[in-house]
Amino acid sequence: MKKLLITLTLVLGATALTAQEATPPSDPPQQAAEPPMTLSRLAQIILTIDPEAQAHGPAMEFTVQDIPVIVIADVRADRMRAMIPIRAADGLEPEELMRLMQANFDSALDARYAVAQGRLWGVFIHPLSPLEQDQFLSGLAQTVNVARTYGQTYSGGANIFGGGDSNGIYQNLLDTLRQGQEL
Repeated sequence: MKKLLITLTLVLGATALTAQEATPPSDPPQQAAEPPMTLSRLAQIILTIDPEAQAHGPAMEFTVQDIPVIVIADVRADRMRAMIPIRAADGLEPEELMRLMQANFDSALDARYAVAQGRLWGVFIHPLSPLEQDQFLSGLAQTVNVARTYGQTYSGGANIFGGGDSNGIYQNLLDTLRQGQEL
C-alpha cells in the first residue's frame, strides 16, 4: 500500500508539473527598452551625478556625497566596474577578511568588497551593454554604502535580507542619484 501511495504521488506530481509546463507563462507588459549602455551614455549619467567628474580614457573619477568613485568601462570586454577605495589592505586580520566574505554573501548585495593593488575596495561590476540606468544607480548607491558601513554593518543598504539601520540611508542616496536621471 505504501509503495502504491508513493507511486501515485509521483505520477500525480509529474502530471501536475507537465500541465504547468504546457501552459506558457503570460508575458509581462512591454516597456520601452533602454538603449544599450555605452561609454558616452554612462558618462552622461555620471556627469549628471557630478558635473565636475573627470574623464581619463575609459575611466571617470567623481564623487558621491564626498566619497570618491572611479568607474572604468571596457567596451571590448563589455564590462563596467565602479570602485571606491576604502583602506590599505595590509593589516586586514583573518577575522575581518572572514567578515568581508560573509558580507559579500548576504549584506553587500550587488556591491562587493574586493582586494586589489594593495587596497580594500567597494566594487560594483556588471556587463556594460545590458546595464540599465537604474541598475547602475542602485549598484553605485550600494557601493557607496559598503564603503560607508565598512567596519560596522558591512551593508549595501538596500531593503533586502532584513531591515537593518542602513535601509533608509540606501533609499535616500538612491533617490538622490535618481533625481534628474531621465537620460
